[in-house]
Amino acid sequence: MSVAISLLRASHPEPAVAVTAVAALLSVGLDRPVPGVVATAATVLASQLAIGWTNDAIDAPRDALVGRTDKPVAAGILDRRLVACLGAIAALATVPLGFLSGWPAGLVATLALASALLYDWPLKSTPASVLPYTVSFAALPAFVVLGAGKTPPLWLLAAGGLLGAGAHFVNTLPDLDDDVRTGVRGLPHLLGRRGSLASAVLLLAATTALAFGPPGPPPPLFWPTLAAALVALGCGWIAMRRNPSSRLPFLSVIAVALIDVVFLLVSGLNLD
Repeated sequence: MSVAISLLRASHPEPAVAVTAVAALLSVGLDRPVPGVVATAATVLASQLAIGWTNDAIDAPRDALVGRTDKPVAAGILDRRLVACLGAIAALATVPLGFLSGWPAGLVATLALASALLYDWPLKSTPASVLPYTVSFAALPAFVVLGAGKTPPLWLLAAGGLLGAGAHFVNTLPDLDDDVRTGVRGLPHLLGRRGSLASAVLLLAATTALAFGPPGPPPPLFWPTLAAALVALGCGWIAMRRNPSSRLPFLSVIAVALIDVVFLLVSGLNLD
């Protein structure tokens, strides 16, 4: 049981569950039958497990160096090779699961996975660190929409990409100092803590894209949605001010993503 819990912790469960839920909700909103929704969720969950386990396996030496006791591999609770093997198995499973939704969707799911793994190594330590987040988050709605037999509109891809770029900055903020000590020099590290706070603009721009992207005026729910997103980000910002190493800012990004998806579904999923 303790090994299972540690493996769960090493998989980065919060984003894994949230991203899987976003994909499943979008799939339901597109009227996919139950097998299609299950295939979508299984693909995204497998890819998230692959990304999380691979990340912890690769980062284990650096995490151990800075004393990350919250990381089971770095703390010596889990064998690094075991986690790396599980990450590889999950990655291999993602590809055939993605193709259950059709060839176009399968190719996009494979692209999203490859992009995210390239972040784990080597792009995390380069100024291009934001690109994998942008590409993979934009690919997520594309995968879901293509799986439903529809063409993803550009505004939906833009919203996903903006959300991903903002998530990258917010996710990096608590670890900026430790990353610098271990030689990581991604874009957030070059911009510094204050520069990375501009991520809030990217996240709110994602919400705005969902409202103004489809033809016609924005739905009446846009303003309450924007207010809810502001509250979530505000709570994350306050938590970061009180504790720079807090994970609440990243949880606020997850909240914004879920708020955006609910807004999209309640307002009517117009993909014109």
